[in-house]
Amino acid sequence: MAELVPYDARDGWIWFNGEFVAWREARIHVLTHGLHYGSCVFEGERAYGGRVFKLTEHSQRLIDSGRILGFEVPYSVAELDAATNATIAKNGLRDCYVRPLAWRGSEQMGVSAQKSRINVAIAVWEWGAYYSDLRLTRAVYARPAPHTAPVHSKAAGLYMICTISKHAAEAKGFGDALMLDHEGYVAETTGANLFLVMEGALHTPTPDRFLNGITRRTVIELAQARGYPVIERRIRPEELANAQEIFVTGTAAELTPVRAIDDLSYQVGPVTRALLDDFHALTRGAG
Repeated sequence: MAELVPYDARDGWIWFNGEFVAWREARIHVLTHGLHYGSCVFEGERAYGGRVFKLTEHSQRLIDSGRILGFEVPYSVAELDAATNATIAKNGLRDCYVRPLAWRGSEQMGVSAQKSRINVAIAVWEWGAYYSDLRLTRAVYARPAPHTAPVHSKAAGLYMICTISKHAAEAKGFGDALMLDHEGYVAETTGANLFLVMEGALHTPTPDRFLNGITRRTVIELAQARGYPVIERRIRPEELANAQEIFVTGTAAELTPVRAIDDLSYQVGPVTRALLDDFHALTRGAG
C-alpha cells in the first residue's frame, strides 16, 4: 500500500484570496470561524484534459451556497472560473480534482460573525477513482429535514454525519453508507446521489431534502437521450430488493455501479454500462 502523503505536506500552488501561495504555506488561524462554527462552503470538481466539467455551474453553486449560509463570496462566477483554470495550469495538471472553498475568517469569534472576512481558496490535485467494488451498508445517521438545516447548500457542516457514517461503514468492511432521509426514505450515500434501475427505468430519490448533484442532473439528461424513463420519487428502503441495477453519481464518484447493499447483491447491467459509456464520452470529450 502506498504511503499516505498528508495534504499539508505536498508541493504545488493554491489560489488563496486572489494570489498564488505555495502549497505548504496556505494557512489559516486556529480561531477561524469556519473551523469552529461550520461557516464554510465548498465544491468538488473534476478536470478532464485540463478542462473542468461543468465549471461554471460549480462556480455558481459555490456562490449560491454561500448566500444560503448568509455570506457573499467576494468573486464573480467568471472570476472563479478564471482562477480555477489558472490554478490547474499553474500546477501543470490535466486530469485532476478541484476543491474551491469559501469560509468566514478569524476576525470575530462567536456564533455571530457578521464582520468576518470571507476567504476563498482553490486547490487542485491528482485523484483517481473514488470508489472500487462499491458495497453499501445502512448509515448510522439520517439526512436532516429541510426545515432544520440548509440542505441545498454544499456546506461543510452538513458533512459531519457523512464522515461518521462512512467511518462506521468502513469499519464493517463496506465502501460507503446509504443514508435515509428524516422520514425513512432512501436519500443518497455520504457523497453521491443514487439511481435504481427497475424494469428498464431509472428511479431516483426526489432531491428536495439533499443536494441535487450536477453529475446527477447530467446523468438524467444522458438517460433521457437514450430513451430511458427517469422517475423522481420517494423510494422506500424495502424497494432496494426490486432493483436490477444500482449506481451512484457525483463529481468524485463520477458514475459508479453498486455491487451490494448489505445482503443484497447487484450486477453491473446494460443500463449502467450504457450510461457509463455515455458519461465517459461526454467528460473526456467536450469537457
